[in-house]
Amino acid sequence: MNYPKSIVCLVPSLTELLFDLGLGDRLAGRTRFCIHPEGKVENVPIVGGTKNPRLDKIFEIKPELVIANHEENQKEDIEELAGSLDVMVTDIKTIEDALLTIYDIGKRCGVAAEADALIKKIRTEMNNVPAEPQQSAAYFIWREPWMTIGHDTYIHSVLTHWNLENVYGEQTRYPKTSLIELAKKNPELILLSSEPYPFKEKHRDEVEAACPDSRVLMVNGEWFSWYGSRMLIAFRRLNSFRKAIS
Repeated sequence: MNYPKSIVCLVPSLTELLFDLGLGDRLAGRTRFCIHPEGKVENVPIVGGTKNPRLDKIFEIKPELVIANHEENQKEDIEELAGSLDVMVTDIKTIEDALLTIYDIGKRCGVAAEADALIKKIRTEMNNVPAEPQQSAAYFIWREPWMTIGHDTYIHSVLTHWNLENVYGEQTRYPKTSLIELAKKNPELILLSSEPYPFKEKHRDEVEAACPDSRVLMVNGEWFSWYGSRMLIAFRRLNSFRKAIS
């Protein structure tokens, strides 16, 4: 099988994965949001953002493989690239989807053994989830408008695995809501993510005022939303986090 010698990755989580699978020397392009692994990724040329990649630059590179994502990248961009390039479109809505993607990328790029080893390490952390009572939770990704996560998202899958019940779990994708509606749901925990919206302490004060009976926490968004090799670090952190909040 001919494995790709040059790769453009338009998915930040998967750019990091490629490095951790030993494929960093094959990366010929990345987005400006591909920031991991620090100290290595800076040497890879930037080809725009996830939502607005420079297609002209990508075509100029002529990579043997483009890695994209159904959610992070625009359909029209993927279709235009796929007209003349080999494009692998990932679709990750659950933890199992993410693990399968690691396997698929490893197999496609000739590093199946490395991918399998990483998956086993991640599963070990998944099996170490502390046996804490279920807690109801709301997870916020944006403000003005306030936006949370529905049941068909990777973040929901992570919350569920760590026994946190998403109070917006009956909805899909990234629903808009309000602090009034949030107060009515009265979750035990309200998690304000560090990304994509950069929540600060002043926002926690705002939410606490609206929901005085809930515990409001600032959390690292990478723990809940980055897949690929960062799952190993994130899941270790989440195991500790889950103990601390119970």
